[in-house]
Amino acid sequence: MARHTSRLPEMREFYTEVLELEVLGNFIGHNGYDGIFLGKKESDWHLEFTQSSEKAVHTFDEDDVLVFYPISHAEHERILDKIHQMGFTLMAPKNPYWKINGRMILDPDGFRIIISPLRIKHA
Repeated sequence: MARHTSRLPEMREFYTEVLELEVLGNFIGHNGYDGIFLGKKESDWHLEFTQSSEKAVHTFDEDDVLVFYPISHAEHERILDKIHQMGFTLMAPKNPYWKINGRMILDPDGFRIIISPLRIKHA
C-alpha cells in the first residue's frame, strides 16, 4: 500500500513506535517526493508513505480500515499498552465484526487502524 501524506515524520513515528514496524528503506528528493517504506523484514509486504510540496487530500469512510495482526500475545499486549501510554483514544469501529475482534485507533492522517489478535498462534 502506498499513500501520500503531509505528515511524513508523524507517520514514521506512529507506525514504528506504536505498531512496531521497521524502516525498510527511504528516499529523499525523488522527482520532488520524499518517502519511507515500513514493514517487517520477514514479511513480503510493506507500507509506503510519500510527501511532496503538494498537500495530501484524503477521502475515506468509516469502513476503510487497515488491519494489523500481531503474531504473539506479548506483541498484541505491548501494542495496546503503547496506544494507551501515548494517549491514543480507542474508537468504536462501524463494522460489528471489528468491535468484537479488534481495537481501533486513528493514524496521524485520520485513517482507521485495527489491531486484531485473530492470527496469534496458540502454543
